[in-house]
Amino acid sequence: MLSLNLIAAFVSAARHESFANAARELGITPSAVAKNISSLEAELGVRLFHRTTRRVNLSPDGDEFYSRCRQILEDVEALEASAVKNRSNVRGTLSIDVPITYGRQVVLPLLLRLQSHHPNLKVDARFSDRISDIVKDGVDAAVRVGPLEDSTLIGRTFDEQVIWTCASDSYLKERGRPETPGDLAQHNCLTFRLPRSGRDRPWQFNDGRSAFSLTPRSNIRLGDGEALVCASEAGMGIIQVPSYMVETAVARGTLVEILQEHRPAPTQIMLVYPSRRHVPPRLRALMELLDEI
Repeated sequence: MLSLNLIAAFVSAARHESFANAARELGITPSAVAKNISSLEAELGVRLFHRTTRRVNLSPDGDEFYSRCRQILEDVEALEASAVKNRSNVRGTLSIDVPITYGRQVVLPLLLRLQSHHPNLKVDARFSDRISDIVKDGVDAAVRVGPLEDSTLIGRTFDEQVIWTCASDSYLKERGRPETPGDLAQHNCLTFRLPRSGRDRPWQFNDGRSAFSLTPRSNIRLGDGEALVCASEAGMGIIQVPSYMVETAVARGTLVEILQEHRPAPTQIMLVYPSRRHVPPRLRALMELLDEI
């Protein structure tokens, strides 16, 4: 594929009939212009200019190529102008529901970037682990973990949730390292209490052939994921949480991932919204940032 830099050098040289004048316009050296033209000619397999010591003139092939390249650059300039205009048109209030922990650690930094890129935009982020009715609540979009259950909504996957089982090094030295999920019966496990049912959230595993779940024996039940991480770092027991909650702790050595070969399959994380046909610019701007994850 031809580089726009090569095309720009060619168009400028053709317009000025001079490599030196083209260099001044582009802010590069005449030798760089000449090199770009030579590269372009080699790539196309044709001679674009007739060269003399004083000036350069388009060849017949170059003349035909020039008219097309000039149109290409004009189209690119129009696209850039349109992008700038669209950026300035990102305004209004972007309302979004996000899970508490994932929202705080992953989505919030993106929302702050979004607002800094679009000063006319207001952001209304609602942090809750409750699955809301975004149509009824009048919300632009929501971040959901897991498969899309409402067929009336559009789901756009942008990330995945990976589950890690972890413990502190001090705990593992004292109690030993479990080699299989079955070994957890001999350990202290710190479990998450589900807010609606009040039950422990089952732990997920994969034995290489199939996925399975179990509810480990628990001596500490907590209703907050970050509290689980703190308790495990303090040597109180084993936890199973999303990787984004413990990546920093594992990197600094306060937690160690265990049972890696039994990790469950990742779960998709998606942005859900009501309609594909009428996506407002503020939501499209968010989608572009989410695609960077």
